[in-house]
Amino acid sequence: MPDYCDYAPDDPVHQSYHATEYGFPTTDESVLMERLALEIFQAGLSWGIVLKKRAATLDAFDGFEIDKVAAYGDKDVARLLDNAGIIRNRLKVHAIIHNANVIKGFRESHGGFTGWIIAHHPMAKPDWVKLFKKTFKFTGGEITGEFLMSTGYLPGTHRENCPIYAKVKALSPPWMQVDPAIYG
Repeated sequence: MPDYCDYAPDDPVHQSYHATEYGFPTTDESVLMERLALEIFQAGLSWGIVLKKRAATLDAFDGFEIDKVAAYGDKDVARLLDNAGIIRNRLKVHAIIHNANVIKGFRESHGGFTGWIIAHHPMAKPDWVKLFKKTFKFTGGEITGEFLMSTGYLPGTHRENCPIYAKVKALSPPWMQVDPAIYG
């Protein structure tokens, strides 16, 4: 089975994400929230569907501004579930709103979402999965792993011979700053 570096560079849906975001470190709270939400939306679906609906999802969720999403109520849930431009799944929508409230709480305890992640980094994927399952809703092994890889906290996004790998490496993502043995 080909990996992302095999097909994404030539696929118009995946190309930009592979070349400019996947594995690139980020500390922007709204970007981190969006990435977590996109991974949640992807569960049971193809990543291509998520990327095709990404612009509408970003718009529908107010750019994933934490305070706005955390304040969503029943009318917002109804609005989201009525939006044909996004993936409409009640459990996923509720999980994203819940998770925004959790992330909002990280501001007091850790200075924000990035601070919370850094406070626990580095860890092997199984430990991250346990922590995410305990902390967030709708986060299993694949969602947690892909979220952390996509944001630079776990290795595995690009093969070393992929031209994007060198670009990611130049940014020194958090996973590259520790002994690789930690990841198992």
